Amino acid sequence: MTMTDRPFTVIENHWITLADGTRLAARIWMPDNAEVDPVPAVFEFLPYRKRDGTSPRDESTYPLFAAAGIAGVRVDIRGSGESDGVIDGEYTELELANACELIAWIAAQPWSNGSVGMMGISWGGFNCLQVAALNPPALKAVISIASTVDRYNDDIHYKDGCHLSAQLSWAATMLAYQSRAPDPELVGDRWREMWMERLENEPFFMEEWLQHQRRDAFWQHGSIGDDFAAFKIPAMVIAGWADGYRNTPLKAVEGLGDKAKALIGPWVHKYPHFAWPKPRADFHGEAISWWNRWLRGEDNGIETLPQVRAFMLDGPKPATRRDVDPGFWVSKPAWQQPDMQCFYVEQFGTLMEGMPIPHAPEHPVFLKSPLDTGTASGEWFTLKPDAEMALDQRGDDGGSMVFQTPVLTADHDFLGRPELTLTVRAHAELANLCARIVDIHPDGTATRVTFGVLNLAHRDGNAEPQAMVPGEPTQIRLVLDACGYRFQAGHRIRLSLSTAYWPMLLPPPVDEGVTIDLASVGLAMPLLGEHLTFEMKQPNNPDPLPKYIEHKPGVTKRQVVRDLSADRTDYCITEDTGLFEHPGTGLSTRQLRDEVWSISPSDPLSMTGRSVWTCDMQRPGWFVRTVSTATIACTATEWLIGGSVIGYEGETKVFEKTFEKAVRRDLM
Repeated sequence: MTMTDRPFTVIENHWITLADGTRLAARIWMPDNAEVDPVPAVFEFLPYRKRDGTSPRDESTYPLFAAAGIAGVRVDIRGSGESDGVIDGEYTELELANACELIAWIAAQPWSNGSVGMMGISWGGFNCLQVAALNPPALKAVISIASTVDRYNDDIHYKDGCHLSAQLSWAATMLAYQSRAPDPELVGDRWREMWMERLENEPFFMEEWLQHQRRDAFWQHGSIGDDFAAFKIPAMVIAGWADGYRNTPLKAVEGLGDKAKALIGPWVHKYPHFAWPKPRADFHGEAISWWNRWLRGEDNGIETLPQVRAFMLDGPKPATRRDVDPGFWVSKPAWQQPDMQCFYVEQFGTLMEGMPIPHAPEHPVFLKSPLDTGTASGEWFTLKPDAEMALDQRGDDGGSMVFQTPVLTADHDFLGRPELTLTVRAHAELANLCARIVDIHPDGTATRVTFGVLNLAHRDGNAEPQAMVPGEPTQIRLVLDACGYRFQAGHRIRLSLSTAYWPMLLPPPVDEGVTIDLASVGLAMPLLGEHLTFEMKQPNNPDPLPKYIEHKPGVTKRQVVRDLSADRTDYCITEDTGLFEHPGTGLSTRQLRDEVWSISPSDPLSMTGRSVWTCDMQRPGWFVRTVSTATIACTATEWLIGGSVIGYEGETKVFEKTFEKAVRRDLM
């Protein structure tokens, strides 16, 4: 028998009691005879419900780890799934302390060899980096996917001082997750008492997030980029170009040096072995080698991987679904800050290679985008390769100031973060600025390559924003998100500037526009430079997710509705997961999301958002439903948030609460 075919047992639910008496629920994949032949373990700590939330992806990965002699320990955070208590927020001191206690518990078990790895995507990717920075002794390595080292600028809340609509969307999502009942099959008759405790006491996360509209100690907590030196262990950091967390792998290698390995694919917010768009990556093979090297000391050479591996997109076109993106894999043995190729705007508006002309006469142009500019932006973080990804940019470019190069006579390859510099005169104390780099195909199709946004009050940093002085020329530096992209010969590079990017960004309370000095515009694009090309190993299983019993299919729909008579634009999202039954547990679940963002293109105070989640759980003779609603509106001085949670047992309403809060706007 080899380490790749070791038999294992799935422990469907195991209670782990913390020092404070709280019982947390774990699902464990345990190699057989581990108490005779102790094994390393990989730990994942999430609020997304191991029983019915993350079970498909867990069941695609942990059995393979266990067959390779690596235990998998998937634990629900307190107040989630079957775990006791009520969640107290994102990445709180309590959560991280609980994680450290769980790592020590795992390492002390008779089946453990004393070495633990921690892994996850999104929340689990965040907290494994944060826990590693606390240096629990048994934690030897991490794999972090779709995560951040800067909670303020690279997560769903704010981006360089701009308020992301994803903040409400995610607050609504978490309200829905935390409102769901535990499974009576695991917790017994306590399920209803536990459910009522959650419904009564769960926080509305957005209320706390809005109390911190600048980068203060709240966001510094858990932002490992503020102190990379505290991070001592190897980290594999993975993301996708189509996802909002695309900056993290390069930031990690820049901050952690040779402790970090970066992998960036074309993907949405999914694990690389089943992500879209393809091509995928053999995540399981690499992860097992990673764990074997760092958790059991196997000399397999995984530490010699190039520091950066990235997929270079090669002219993909927007589509209603992108199953495969064209491109090629490159590697950088050691990452260095790239050389930059500079562009400037000449007097007739063409984007030309070279530096802006020193002391050129000012060339002022006024920009005030319609407030509904941005409906082709897609989601900030994407879960599906459909209209959640950025669409053809020509519509948004109609509300933007655009500059483009002549037709390129050779391919241009870029990898890294572009930078834009320019001088602006704001016409009010507040304004947002969005910059997009767009690939213009020969047929006119416009593919968004990357973008960056800036609340101009945050021009000198996010900790102490300062209002703009109307009419005063101000130099601005805007760093765009990382990209890996080839602009083909025959294409053009376009720079698009707008003062709105809705619904991704919520508007400031005033909309007076800005004047841009075209003579000052400088764009620096990061050159790919010296590199190696390679073929990424593909997953052995092209369809790795388990199949559940379908009782009702899922549906997804996105619409933009422009009511010309009412001068209103609505961005509407409908998502229905369908009703699916887990064949092993008999539990059927369904979630419906109904979200609408509205704005008048001429009135920033008309902005509203409403997200409603309906979550069903059922077995023969048992049915529960929660309906969670979150809303946002605004005045010139306040954010107005509110919502409700309703619980049903069968057809009977058994719980209802409503809440509302006004939070003062803070230069936003």
